[in-house]
Amino acid sequence: MNERPRLHPATLLTLFLILPFSLAAQQPPGGDRFAEWDRNGDGKLSRDELPERLRPNFDRVDANRDGAISREEHAAVGRARGQQGGGGRVPEGVKKIADLDYVGGGNPRQKLDLYLPEKPAGAKPVPLVVFIHGGGWQGGDKTGGGGRVGPLVATGNYAGASIGYRLSGEVQWPAQIHDCKAAIRWLRAHAAEYGYDPDRIAVWGTSAGGHLVAMLGVSHGVAALEGDLGEHDAVSSQVQCVVDFFGPTDFLSIGDHPSSIRHDAADSPESKLIGGPIREHPEKATQVSPITHVSAGDAPHLIVHGTEDQAVPYPQSVEYEKRLEAAGVPAILITVEGGGHGQGFGPEVNGAVEAYLARHLLGEPRELADKKVKAGE
Repeated sequence: MNERPRLHPATLLTLFLILPFSLAAQQPPGGDRFAEWDRNGDGKLSRDELPERLRPNFDRVDANRDGAISREEHAAVGRARGQQGGGGRVPEGVKKIADLDYVGGGNPRQKLDLYLPEKPAGAKPVPLVVFIHGGGWQGGDKTGGGGRVGPLVATGNYAGASIGYRLSGEVQWPAQIHDCKAAIRWLRAHAAEYGYDPDRIAVWGTSAGGHLVAMLGVSHGVAALEGDLGEHDAVSSQVQCVVDFFGPTDFLSIGDHPSSIRHDAADSPESKLIGGPIREHPEKATQVSPITHVSAGDAPHLIVHGTEDQAVPYPQSVEYEKRLEAAGVPAILITVEGGGHGQGFGPEVNGAVEAYLARHLLGEPRELADKKVKAGE
């Protein structure tokens, strides 16, 4: 019997990469949430008409940036999600182990999903790619991670995981990074049990998840951010490389740039995360910012950001890369010209992620450098 041919990892990523935390993902089958949310019946949705947990998604669904979501734009998100496989889809050749409690307290937010190759490539344990979701630290969940790491796992070259963490409506910073570090420690401690390499771990996140993976990359050994959750305090939370998709990096400057979000306001996602307006809590706003913690020896970073991001301003990534490079930390910035907050990321971006992981986790001689690509390419 002929063995089923495997697709190239970059092709798999193109096929399965999903729009994270879409409005469509919140709809029950057959439900007309659009009509339910359209309280004034004008045939479009304002930001205030959306449920609070979905407001961080507004800008990436408002494709024409007219300040409202039309029914066509709402439906387009659902079509895109269906074409790209959906967040919960597990590719052929991948085994999913869901809801592993990495703390042991039973909190559903402190659980992770593992994605393991049914046929690992080679005899050695494969590296692990860990995805962390976005949603403004106040929404989203780990279920969409399978759409990110699943295609990589399907190649047989990687294992994958998707981490849940407590949201800002339940507990404030630094609980979120304590959860993520506890999850990394758990994953490293259980590597032999599940067959992946504890010394080759990458983290990948979008938006708020991009912020958290950047923090994992630069805050190893910072006692206040390590926490003491779980049963593996003696295990390292260090990661080997970071893939940061448009994550906030400097809370004290994020409000200095044009944005659809009033980041300095008391009800901004950043202010809710730290427990008060960020300008009124400069010490905590400084501690929560990855740019604060950069130092020599931090994990290499791949950063991807769109120039037209209306939620997390593009300069956040530009300045963060400069700080990393000044400290001698390898960093690559892929600029998506015309790209929004998770919009316009095409095959060039997918290929860069695949090449970056292959270079840092598989030891392949891939050439990577700062690059500008046009949205959709």
